Amino acid sequence: MKKTTTLFKVCTLTAAMLATSASYAGSLTIASPQDPGSWDPIDTFLVNWASVATNIFDGLTYRGPDLELVPGLATSWEELDDGKRIRFSLREDVVFHNGEPFNADAVKFTFDRLLGEEGSRGPQRSNYTAISHVEVIDDYTVDFFLYNSDPVLLTKLAGYGAMIVPPGYIEEHGDDYFNTHPVGTGPFKMVDYTPRSDVKLEAFADHWGGAPKLDSVTYRFISEPSTAVAELQSGRVDIVLPPTIPIGMIDSINNHPNSQVVSVPSPTVEALRFNTQSGITADERVRQAMIMAIDRQAIVDSILGGEGQVIASFQGTQSFGFDSELEPYPYDPQRAQALLKEAGVEPGASVQIDVRGNDATFGEVAQVVAAYLQGVGINASIQPYETNVLLNDIIPAGRTGEMFQQKWGGWTFDFDNTAYLMYHSGERWNPYDSDATLDEMLNSQRSITNREERETLLQFVARYTKERALEMPLYSLNALYGVSNRVQNFEPAPDNRVRLTDVDVSE
Repeated sequence: MKKTTTLFKVCTLTAAMLATSASYAGSLTIASPQDPGSWDPIDTFLVNWASVATNIFDGLTYRGPDLELVPGLATSWEELDDGKRIRFSLREDVVFHNGEPFNADAVKFTFDRLLGEEGSRGPQRSNYTAISHVEVIDDYTVDFFLYNSDPVLLTKLAGYGAMIVPPGYIEEHGDDYFNTHPVGTGPFKMVDYTPRSDVKLEAFADHWGGAPKLDSVTYRFISEPSTAVAELQSGRVDIVLPPTIPIGMIDSINNHPNSQVVSVPSPTVEALRFNTQSGITADERVRQAMIMAIDRQAIVDSILGGEGQVIASFQGTQSFGFDSELEPYPYDPQRAQALLKEAGVEPGASVQIDVRGNDATFGEVAQVVAAYLQGVGINASIQPYETNVLLNDIIPAGRTGEMFQQKWGGWTFDFDNTAYLMYHSGERWNPYDSDATLDEMLNSQRSITNREERETLLQFVARYTKERALEMPLYSLNALYGVSNRVQNFEPAPDNRVRLTDVDVSE
């Protein structure tokens, strides 16, 4: 990563300059590829939600770019009753953006809501079902009672559904209002949200961790990669978030005098998952054949420019549960054709590949996959969807073609967070498959406290799903940030959850 050392300077700007410039001293503009649609922590699974909301909300724990888990709104915790109860000591003198005090009642309200009727309508509750209930001990002490010990729970408390929300504010205004007017305890507060356009944040001077160096941050929703890059190079955007930047634009950004690409290994993995219920992909042999028909290393080398690596299971090397001895299916078109013949698939059989329409890089990948499939006698058509439509309507309802794009962040860096949601019967991201053996393994690993035993079981889950060919694992992908040289103290996060407290700008 290229470092800059220019010190922050307070600049006096004229009204004319302010009118023509999107960036000024103390202000940062960030391009995000997607508007999550709701800012309520229990309503989302989207990385692009977390990219913004990490600055609005706090959890009981916090995990930064170094992946170390540290205290957040809880100053300490203690595991009791053989891991079935966790006692949290909470920070005092913390307030929400609306002035409401943070205390044990806010923690209990947050988790009662997450695990209750409101949470049941969102995608986050299944991450926290180990929690039976939360009990207030005193104003700044809470006990979490668990049905079963959850070795990943402390990490889960650092993000997404576990972000602490204000009881009084939500009870006064209601859930629908909270979706678009969120209030947290984070270092920035939301002051304006225009759907599909932008979000404006202002520094929260009373943040318990200290006031941010920036005065304000604007996130612009720019789905078209070329537009986002052009805005970066023109100076109207300071940071372009992953996964916006196409590989083919890296040199253009790096060769520009005022910008650079910052690349960091990430937990993000890409796959084409299969409809295992109908069509030719209901046959395991066909799924295996389609995987072997694709030269995935060639895709990584040619389309990704080496900014990734082929995966054998739906996880990257940083994931707990990764098995370095598990080999990907080989590129073997002859074996693929033999399996297709064995399965009775006639040459010219067709499949549909559903993809996110605004993902330029994956669009190229899908075209190459279709060409490889053509080489073994399968005609593949590509169906692009608006991202929110694909993720919220098409996949969960089981209305995809034979294959559909699945990009997953794996933000806990633990295979459970991917495997349970992708493979357990009835989960949102598993609309087609039900496997009692797999369900049992996934449930069992969640209650194992011995780290080595649990890792072994997760590795077995990876092997089992590979053998069943539930998806075509493609590659893990580096997180690529486009960054203006005026940005100071920027630390790229592997999981896109960039905390902006210490970020500064210079002129």
